[in-house]
Amino acid sequence: MKHERRHESISLEHQNYLRRGKKKSILVNAVRLGLLLFLVGLWELVTALGWADPFLVSSPSRIAKTIASLYTEGTLFYHIGVTLSETLIGFAAAVLLGLLVALLLWWSEVLRRVLEPYIVVLNALPKIALGPLIIIWCGTGSRAIVFMTILVTVILVILHMLSAFLSADGGKMLLLKSMGASKAQMLIKLILPSSLPAFVSMLKVAVGMSWIGSIMGEYIVSRAGLGYLIVYGGQVFKLDLVMAATVILCFLAALMYFLVALLERKLLKS
Repeated sequence: MKHERRHESISLEHQNYLRRGKKKSILVNAVRLGLLLFLVGLWELVTALGWADPFLVSSPSRIAKTIASLYTEGTLFYHIGVTLSETLIGFAAAVLLGLLVALLLWWSEVLRRVLEPYIVVLNALPKIALGPLIIIWCGTGSRAIVFMTILVTVILVILHMLSAFLSADGGKMLLLKSMGASKAQMLIKLILPSSLPAFVSMLKVAVGMSWIGSIMGEYIVSRAGLGYLIVYGGQVFKLDLVMAATVILCFLAALMYFLVALLERKLLKS
C-alpha cells in the first residue's frame, strides 16, 4: 500500500512537472511569435510614416508583393528548388565525407598528427578566395555551387566529430581494452553511441554553414537560385527583390533547422 501511494505521488508530481513544462513552452512560443509580429509591424509602420525610405529598406508589404509577383511569373519555386537542391546535396555530401574523414583520423593517430595542421589551415582559409579556381575546376553550373557548399561545411564536420570521438570516456575505453575489445568494437560499442549528441549538435551548425556555402557559390557563379536573385536585385537596385529572397532564405534555413531539431528529439530519446 505504501509503495502504491508513493508511486501515485510521484506520478502526480511528474504530471505537474510536465504541465509546467508545457505552459513554459507555450509561453516561449507565444513571446517569439509576438516579438516577430511586433518587429514586422514596426518595420511596416516606420516605412508607411516615411521615417525610413522604403526604396532603401523595403517593407513587409512590398516584400509580400514581390514574392506574389515571382509566384505569378512562375519563377518562385524554380529559384527555391535550385538553391534548396544545391544546399541539400552539399549538406549531405559534406556530412558523410566529414564523418568518414573524422573516423579515419580517430582510427589512425599518425594520420591525425600528419593531417591536423592542414585541416586547421583549410578551416581558416577564406573559401571565397577559391572562387576562381572552383569555376575553372567545376565550370559555371550547379557543380561549382555544390562544391563550394561542401568546402565550407566539411571542415567544420571533421573538426566537430573528431573532437567528439577523441573525448569519449577514457575509463570505459580502458575497460573495453582490458576485456580484449578490438578497435572496431570500441568504435561501435562506445565511440559512436557516446558521440550521438555531438553529431546532432554538429548537424545544427552544418545546416547554417551549408546555406552560407550555397549562397556564396551563387554569388560567384549562378544563373538561377535565391543567391542569384539577391545579386541581380542588388545590381539593378531592386531592393524589394533582395529582401524577398533573403526572407525566403531565412524561412528555408529555419525549416531545415527545425527538421534537425525533430531528429534530435527522436535520436536522443531512443
